[in-house]
Amino acid sequence: MKKRILKIIKRMFVVIAVLIVILSFSIWLYMQKDVFGGKPSEQNLVQIEKSSHYKNGEFQNINNTPTFAPGYGFWGEISKQFFDKSVPTQPSKPIPSVKRDLKNLPAENLLVWFGHSSSLLQINGKKILIDPVFSDNASPLPNSVKVFNGSNTYKVEDLPEIDYLLISHDHYDHLDYPTVLSLQKKVKTVLCGLGVGAHFERWGYPKNKIIEQDWNDSVSIEKDFTIHTLPARHKSGRGFKQNQTLWASFLINSPSLKVFYSGDGGYDTHFAEIGKKFGPIDIAIMENGQYNKAWHYIHMLPEETLMAGRDLKAKSLVPVHNSKFALARHTWNEPLSELTRLNEKYQIPLITPIIGEIVIFDTTKVFKQWWKNDSAN
Repeated sequence: MKKRILKIIKRMFVVIAVLIVILSFSIWLYMQKDVFGGKPSEQNLVQIEKSSHYKNGEFQNINNTPTFAPGYGFWGEISKQFFDKSVPTQPSKPIPSVKRDLKNLPAENLLVWFGHSSSLLQINGKKILIDPVFSDNASPLPNSVKVFNGSNTYKVEDLPEIDYLLISHDHYDHLDYPTVLSLQKKVKTVLCGLGVGAHFERWGYPKNKIIEQDWNDSVSIEKDFTIHTLPARHKSGRGFKQNQTLWASFLINSPSLKVFYSGDGGYDTHFAEIGKKFGPIDIAIMENGQYNKAWHYIHMLPEETLMAGRDLKAKSLVPVHNSKFALARHTWNEPLSELTRLNEKYQIPLITPIIGEIVIFDTTKVFKQWWKNDSAN
């Protein structure tokens, strides 16, 4: 009897082992798909390893940055994310938007926001596209992380030619494979952090179109017009091995305007340092959304967004990273509602257009609180 039980147990272990091998191979095979991007060449690895921010085989933040705040843990937060449905994260009706002719824009300095962190800037005649995601989902898995109804008004074909494509980091809600693939013929130059260029090379972009930069590097556009690649407090990765590419913020320093884009990341000392060196900033495009107290080292809470704007000496603030995807357990419009409420203390002028609206920077406009018109709030 014991021998029979042992034989059954052995067979069970064999079956389980075979299933694990099959599953592991299936996952490995799936992760060879183009959507996961590429790995840096030996030449690029040399450049990466020279960075003072690359230590112990991965990129590091300026200050220690745990993924979870004290009192929170991985499995607890994962289970809440997947199984706690007490907070309605989806809008009850379509997100409002407008469709404009982006190929015939007025000559002024302007911004068009596409939801989440995707924006088109026109500054001193240069067209700069930031973290574009025009797909119906922000994930390598089909039918996951879907866009909110009404928030995906624009497609790549609606865009004009792009002088500079800025990519803050390689997470899927900022570096979207189908979008980048479709953009190739429209984009003159890609500007990104160290290591991110390998994804573009795998996806067919010529190497001479890609500029990879470390923090505090810069590229000169023309006389008195520079784009600086600056620190952020975040993480990166499109597979199991994380932090192999550098995340960044950007400062567009033109003859007429200074525009800062935070990328993703937690509140830290770098904002005050940037403000001291480059401030005052005319327009600060700041992460505000898809946050959680558990993750606030890598995603700012609304008040931290305002604190960062104050540190930057920002004259006005554009809150992004909201209104397109549900990546955190808050109502879709909480980020904008909370930021507006808390701003009674900070008094930083907020630029809050609906998706697709053309915002001329040189004019004064009062923006409606369009996100209030939803019963899910």
